[in-house]
Amino acid sequence: MTAVAAPPPALPAVPIGAATTTAAGISVDLGGRRVVDAVDLSVPSGQWLGVIGPNGAGKSTLLKALAGVVAHLGTVTIAGATEPRGRARARLVAMVAQDPVIPPGITVADYVQLGRTPHLGRLQRAGAGDRQRVAAALHDLDADQFADRPLDNLSGGERQRVFIARALVQDTPVLLLDEPTSALDIGHQLEVMELVDRLRRERGLTVISTLHDLTLASRYPDRLIMLVEGRVVAEGTAVDVLTDDHLARFYRAEVTVLCTADGLAIVPRRPARGAQP
Repeated sequence: MTAVAAPPPALPAVPIGAATTTAAGISVDLGGRRVVDAVDLSVPSGQWLGVIGPNGAGKSTLLKALAGVVAHLGTVTIAGATEPRGRARARLVAMVAQDPVIPPGITVADYVQLGRTPHLGRLQRAGAGDRQRVAAALHDLDADQFADRPLDNLSGGERQRVFIARALVQDTPVLLLDEPTSALDIGHQLEVMELVDRLRRERGLTVISTLHDLTLASRYPDRLIMLVEGRVVAEGTAVDVLTDDHLARFYRAEVTVLCTADGLAIVPRRPARGAQP
């Protein structure tokens, strides 16, 4: 079991540097079907891009292509490196997937410490500094009380916070988050989004995340792209993308989009009584 030091009040702010991320003509075929189709994007260093779209739009697959974990056409360039591989890519990009593989019986602290692997030599063990970063990340995500527990014994929401902690200790300039708040209650949703936003600003992180909650999507990312059937159908600010017309057309949802002091609020409208769904 990995010893976990007493956590500091916050994850240390380590400036990581510029990492503009671009993708040109990204296409992915799975099972004989084109899931992502000729997607171009450019995310300047330090910006947050939100990827939204209805179920089955190709959002998760796009993130996997950016992370280099699925074969794709087109090119991804990160911090000037085109299609980096292996350890080089792991030092540039950390990803929180929707369904990470959990080694059987691994403790929370040991799992998070795996995020330090790209920074260690082939036979090098984690040191005190690595363990400090693990403890700090768990503390910031309200998961330090789980440090010595088996990860597979935690609830879905608890595990999600641990997955994000592992990505944060990887200390990469690019952070990919696939539905990072999907298993969290509203309090922890806001805590996670605020933490990601704070670290983005402090460390110059480039963040690309898929988001199911459109109200959160309107309030945190700098820009949005909307995918439908693997293609980008709208992009720009939340005001540009999250329109009544777009949501009715692409989500088949009758909603009212309200502007508030903190961003947009997406309010569903019930169909008139007796109307056909």
